[in-house]
Amino acid sequence: MHEPEIILIRVSGGDKPGLTAAVAAELARHGADVLDIGQSVIHDTLSLGILVKSPSGGESTPFLKDLLFCGHKLGVNLTFTPVDADSYESWVDAQGKDRRIVTLLSRHLTAAHIAAVTGVIAENGLNIDVITRLSGRASLDSAHCPRTACVEFSVRGTPADLTALKSEFLSISAEMGVDIAIQEDNAFRRNRRLVAFDMDSTLIAAEVIDELAKAAGVGGKVAAITESAMRGEIDFKESLRRRLRLLKGLSADTLEAVANRIPLNDGAERLIANLKRFGYKIAIISGGFTYFGQRLQERLGIDYVFANELEIKDGVLTGEVVGDIVDATKKAEVLRMIAEREGLSLQQVIAVGDGANDLPMLGIAGLGIAYHAKPVVKKGAGQAISTLGLDSILYLVGVRDRDTLS
Repeated sequence: MHEPEIILIRVSGGDKPGLTAAVAAELARHGADVLDIGQSVIHDTLSLGILVKSPSGGESTPFLKDLLFCGHKLGVNLTFTPVDADSYESWVDAQGKDRRIVTLLSRHLTAAHIAAVTGVIAENGLNIDVITRLSGRASLDSAHCPRTACVEFSVRGTPADLTALKSEFLSISAEMGVDIAIQEDNAFRRNRRLVAFDMDSTLIAAEVIDELAKAAGVGGKVAAITESAMRGEIDFKESLRRRLRLLKGLSADTLEAVANRIPLNDGAERLIANLKRFGYKIAIISGGFTYFGQRLQERLGIDYVFANELEIKDGVLTGEVVGDIVDATKKAEVLRMIAEREGLSLQQVIAVGDGANDLPMLGIAGLGIAYHAKPVVKKGAGQAISTLGLDSILYLVGVRDRDTLS
């Protein structure tokens, strides 16, 4: 009796319907067991790998000859590599290793981008198992070319220093104008159900309080305080109180005029439309103001809005808020509360923000994303998007362009 042999079969050539079925049928005719299988097609060219255990009790030579003849009839090339038992068992044992997803995003991808990212992956002892393109196919006609490009690397292994690895990716991002995310590949990544957004400079392309200040003629004074707060130099509650005092007496009619002229950030509408289509709950948790959050809620179908309520008396702003101020700590508390109400683990939550007061919220979410943020926020958040629009977040949850609404 011959012991069964383990053989890696590689099939390559022009792709066509029924090719994999024909090879599998030939393997079935010989009673082979399939231990692993993987296939990819690039520009109608097939690359198929099948790891098989040949039948015990017989030699593999006739088996391989029949496979070669099958490949000849199909017009593809077949190669065979024997795998010894020890090597196979080492491969089986490796399946318990940590896995991560590295996502590379850009306006368009170059070989230099791929080389930089894969170089860091290799230097940190990680092995790439699968590379997948999530963005649409790029036409040579720029008018029909996708706005973004994205590839996803599934990597195996444990980096010696994950913080240092992320720092290297941040450096590449800054130098090459790309975004790079690295996440643990686990069940939660594929089962997130709640996305919480900061509002000002995240969902919308302005700081509302700065726009109100311009209308009140105190734009420069308020903007300076806002910038200092975003850098984490001033306690948020104190900075908000200072800015609101400067708005005392401003007509409440100004709120509507300001709301009408502030645009959404790039990709916001597409992102939320697709998230809702996929069954996500959407929240705004903001240190801004409820008036503007509620306008977005009506427009985009937001499920939850938590923000500061401006106090208005006799048709003018009093310079105060009603109730407690929504600051960094409160944002994290609210996120926990919404997740609990929805029956979700925090690992199933995505949080997106741009300011220092968003860091606690980003930190407790399973996926925390700093969006076009200051360096201190990028460094403190789990992930950062600095070159693309909000809809690129769809790539970070593994959604392909072909599965989205345009």
